Amino acid sequence: MSFFDNLKDIYRKVSEVESAVYNGKQDYLEIYERNLQLEKEIEERTRELNIANKRMLTLQHIWDMMNASRPLQSVLETIVNSIQGELGYLHCNIIKKCEDENGIYLTVLAQSNDISIKRVDKLIKGPIQARRLVYDDNSIYAKAAHEKKIMLTPDIGGTLKSVAPDIQDEIIEEVVEGSPSKAIITVPLYTRNLHYGWFNVFSSRKELTSGETDFLTIFAQQIEMAITIAGLFEEVKAQAVTDGLTGLYNRRYFEEYLKKEVTRALRQKQAFSIIGLDLDHLKQINDKYGHAYGDLAIKTVADVLKKNARSIDTAARMGGEEFNVILPGVDSNGAMAAAERIRKALEDKKLDTIGHITASIGVATFLEHSDNIEDILELTDQAMYQSKRNGRNQVTLAKPITETSWQEVAINTFMDILSKHNIPLDEDISNKIKNKLQNPKDEIPKEMLYSVADMLTQVYNPLHHNGIMKSKVLLAVSLAKRFDLSKDDIDKLRVAMLLYDIGNLMLPSELLQKTSPLTEEERNHIKEHPIIAAREILQPISYIQDIIPIIEHHHENWDGTGYPAKIAREEIPMTSQIILIVDAYFALTEPRTYRAEVTPKQAIEIIKQDAGKKWNSALVQEFISLIDHDI
Repeated sequence: MSFFDNLKDIYRKVSEVESAVYNGKQDYLEIYERNLQLEKEIEERTRELNIANKRMLTLQHIWDMMNASRPLQSVLETIVNSIQGELGYLHCNIIKKCEDENGIYLTVLAQSNDISIKRVDKLIKGPIQARRLVYDDNSIYAKAAHEKKIMLTPDIGGTLKSVAPDIQDEIIEEVVEGSPSKAIITVPLYTRNLHYGWFNVFSSRKELTSGETDFLTIFAQQIEMAITIAGLFEEVKAQAVTDGLTGLYNRRYFEEYLKKEVTRALRQKQAFSIIGLDLDHLKQINDKYGHAYGDLAIKTVADVLKKNARSIDTAARMGGEEFNVILPGVDSNGAMAAAERIRKALEDKKLDTIGHITASIGVATFLEHSDNIEDILELTDQAMYQSKRNGRNQVTLAKPITETSWQEVAINTFMDILSKHNIPLDEDISNKIKNKLQNPKDEIPKEMLYSVADMLTQVYNPLHHNGIMKSKVLLAVSLAKRFDLSKDDIDKLRVAMLLYDIGNLMLPSELLQKTSPLTEEERNHIKEHPIIAAREILQPISYIQDIIPIIEHHHENWDGTGYPAKIAREEIPMTSQIILIVDAYFALTEPRTYRAEVTPKQAIEIIKQDAGKKWNSALVQEFISLIDHDI
């Protein structure tokens, strides 16, 4: 074979090798690309499985809650926080459609606790959950309910405007621009075949996948079932008539039975009595021995009541350590004897670890002390706290309604507040005030009350001087007499003057004693004190319910610019107007941490400037004529 033939043969073999290598490379590339595709598909399926697993866990969580028969509000709050946290939505809420005498409105029933909602609440200067929202027939909510399907909208600002049209456009723009949310997904909710509301999801995506739609549909069904079950649970609970701890009747049953007994007593003209009992020192028992022993003491009271009651008597636990007993056909003498038997039987009981327990007891009789059952309940409470004030472990008979002085009402109210620990007060101060109330010695009751009110005021205002409260009350009473207020209204005013600022005890001391100017948020917080005083501290006290509105409205302005209700002119109780002007005058003439006091004449000039706006002009005129005698 020639040289050239060999060269051709070699070239051919090289070509064959190259061809084989190339073909192998192509096969390898195809296999490599196929592997990449498979890995991508596996990753995608894994991600989908993880999402599905999270969704299943969330649904399981809801199912577990429903089986636990938890209250509705607790279930809904857990739902929104679960889906928000586990599935990555930015914010979730449940909105309920409501209706009252003023028409249809919306309210946020539950919402996830996240940064997004906190930011919105700050921008709109108040929690969205506390607002009465507008129902707009053209909104996404109305459309979703009408068409019974899930809907998505990227118009977050428009949706917010539809439910809260009073929010300024620039604030809504700021809400939208600073939010990572790109769309709202709204899911209509139904329970017992009736439209209930909507479940809303704030998403970082502008689209809604079919898988997401399927999940939200299933999720909505679970929410609906949770609402139905929890709602039924609350209805059954509300209808229950016995107290779980003691086996006695509860407050609800007591109130229903009392109505029937009043009807019977009026028809037959036969008196009946109520015994009110308050277990002494329950807090000390709980603190020293634990709540299990506190429960033992409460159950012991219940056992004593059961053993000492006739078959026709009705004993009920009213809440906490308070009990009431209705004694049909029994006058005050018989009721006092029955109450003493109960007191003695309780005192004779000796419990493990605790030892002996006692109770403070009050008695009032329908048709004897009053023919108004609300008065009887108040008198029972007052007599019970009179027993407590006089040293506990005793029985006190109520005085007829006309004989109960405003001083007694005020003393019992202070005792009630301090005994029930409705305010965060230093224990030494609390004990000092209690001792003063319980052991007045030779001190005139009203002078002692002025002193107690001064002591409480100094807790949140260290610059307050002793004796100021007496001056305030005397000035307020003099002003009330200028407007021919009745004795009853003047007595209520006296009590209200002692209590109107008690809500300040619930506010942070650093806020009330701040030396620099307050922020708007801080001012709004301070403005809450009338509501705090009225609803959190005084509302549970039955016998001062007619005094609460006076306190609640003592910062309302004549022109409607005050707070909290923004009522105006004659809508404001005259007693509330009197408190406002008296309080303003003394606030100006007393030093504050952020300013010095002004002279009485300067204070009068400041008050004059707001006549007809903050104050009733006639009130200002009479007020100035009173002050002029002293300056």
